[in-house]
Amino acid sequence: MDPGFRSPLIDFFRRGEVARDVRMLAAQGAMAPRATEQLALLVLLSDDPDPDVARAANRTIGALPVAALSAFLGRADTPREMRDFFAIRGIEPDPAAAAALPPAEAEEPLLDTQPDLPADPDAAAPDTDPKLLSALPVMERVKLAMKGTREQRAVLIRDANKLVAAAVLSSPKVNESEIEQFTKIGNVSEDVLRMIGHNRGWLKNYGVVLGLCKHPKTPPAVSMQLVHRLNEKDVKMLTMDRNVQEGVRTLARKMASKGKT
Repeated sequence: MDPGFRSPLIDFFRRGEVARDVRMLAAQGAMAPRATEQLALLVLLSDDPDPDVARAANRTIGALPVAALSAFLGRADTPREMRDFFAIRGIEPDPAAAAALPPAEAEEPLLDTQPDLPADPDAAAPDTDPKLLSALPVMERVKLAMKGTREQRAVLIRDANKLVAAAVLSSPKVNESEIEQFTKIGNVSEDVLRMIGHNRGWLKNYGVVLGLCKHPKTPPAVSMQLVHRLNEKDVKMLTMDRNVQEGVRTLARKMASKGKT
């Protein structure tokens, strides 16, 4: 069932690109950095094609603390699909309790089935050496992607495993300045740039839009739609930048010749 919520991590699961063992961990509640993703994953996996995964998700749903769940459902930003899903199970929103909840970016999973990282990640977690991080098991890299340091996210956003990169972009700790920097990394994947380009919130940041337009790996379906948002100076710069995709450069030339902006 569609939970009505989108994030890079949720979209990755929705596309069916996640291995069974990782889906099972998510069905057990162990994949989410915050309540929103945890509930969305559980709703999504409650009718997973694999019956064992679906059963695990439904067991986890049954173990959720009812009061905390009702409070979460009472938030104004909770998707209607999610409310409907739990209403069928007899759990209604509690708007009064929702008023006392922390901001969405500070929320914790409703059911903590994944041990937290140490309070000071720099003291006990692996450092930012790409070789050391890449040697960790996938779930450890995912955990660091969601809860580690800014420096670790800067390394893990380039991880060959798409799930790890999606976890970085879904981290409650990631901010717009990091997203802008990600669009300037040469060896970041096309998938990362696509995920950034589909996030309306991040596209409100001009630096993110410019970075996506300039990056040679940005899917044309994303970059070609964003060129029109650039100012005249940056459009002219695109016409001279040999690293920019040819289609984007051509469009920039047309816009510059018409005196765009």
